[in-house]
Amino acid sequence: MQGRLVEQDPGDEPADALLERIRAEKRRLVKAGKIKKSKGESRIFRRDNSHYEQLGGVERCIDDEIPFDLPQGWVWCRLGSVCNFGDCENAESASIAPEAWLLDLEDIEKDSGRLLRHKRKSEVKSLSTKHRFSAGQVLYSKLRPYLNKVIIANEDGYCTSEILPLDFGTAVYNRYALIYLMSPFFVDYANQCSYGVKMPRLGTQDGRNALVPLPPLAEQRRIVARIDELFAFAQKW
Repeated sequence: MQGRLVEQDPGDEPADALLERIRAEKRRLVKAGKIKKSKGESRIFRRDNSHYEQLGGVERCIDDEIPFDLPQGWVWCRLGSVCNFGDCENAESASIAPEAWLLDLEDIEKDSGRLLRHKRKSEVKSLSTKHRFSAGQVLYSKLRPYLNKVIIANEDGYCTSEILPLDFGTAVYNRYALIYLMSPFFVDYANQCSYGVKMPRLGTQDGRNALVPLPPLAEQRRIVARIDELFAFAQKW
């Protein structure tokens, strides 16, 4: 998360170009009537060796929120700027086909990003409203964030409303997003922001406000590849 795992390549397209593509795509979708216009688009930038955020026409220094410096080509942004955190498509149980994948919290192993059970609707009794998700989306459990339950969907399906399907588009590699959401950096933030004593949850606005250290897309892929190498090495021992 701090840019120390792999070397930076000056030839990589900088991450601020990724953010601009995301903003352009959002403007296109708003114009097409597919999404609602955001009340305020966050823009984080540096000036005079300080970090500033422009939001809703107001600019403020956020140096007290920035936990560490980033390498050249990386940028800080809010999670809500790079994915659809909290914007879910609901589906009633009666409308879900018997062969559809139905995902519950207990089907995900904590701390590993591993799926424990892949069941169909016909195998269980479920009458509650679900969230629809698509293959490639990152599925994040907002309930009890300390359990760290996150996976990437390998096919379309439906999940409990305690799981948020996150679409990072093409400007953020979904496996880098998975690593970010499972990192101590984000888990600590989610735990601090959670509300509720017995069943703590990460709220939508707090989730959208989470800071993301965003590398160039090519470096995101190098980071994931390096982590895969390290895990493969560790498993040999």
